[in-house]
Amino acid sequence: MVIEIVISVFIVISGIFGLVGSFGLIKLGDTMQRLHGPTKATTLGVGGALIASMLYFVLVKDSFSFHELLITLFLFLTAPITANFIAKAYLAHNATPDDVPDSGRDYGWAIYDDPPLLNETNAPKGE
Repeated sequence: MVIEIVISVFIVISGIFGLVGSFGLIKLGDTMQRLHGPTKATTLGVGGALIASMLYFVLVKDSFSFHELLITLFLFLTAPITANFIAKAYLAHNATPDDVPDSGRDYGWAIYDDPPLLNETNAPKGE
């Protein structure tokens, strides 16, 4: 009974996250706002469903499903990286250097400025 409740809780929580992420994708207006809903909420939603599936197979069927573990790890690794690339592409296409805040360094953001040249003052140690 306890095992079924734990698995059910994971499924319900993953459904709530998926619903919130889908709602955010529909209701939010800007690309940068829409990016947040699916990447955060639905990642947790699909991850919760996969964790519930892993718990089911381990605790009820007495067999370990390595596929769900790999899918979960792949999802948690690739979703933030994909969101970062989409955000950078959006910034490169839609934002000007005046739209972004100061980087706080001697050079600006990598999306707009070339990296600083290596010289004697900032060369890696050992060279």
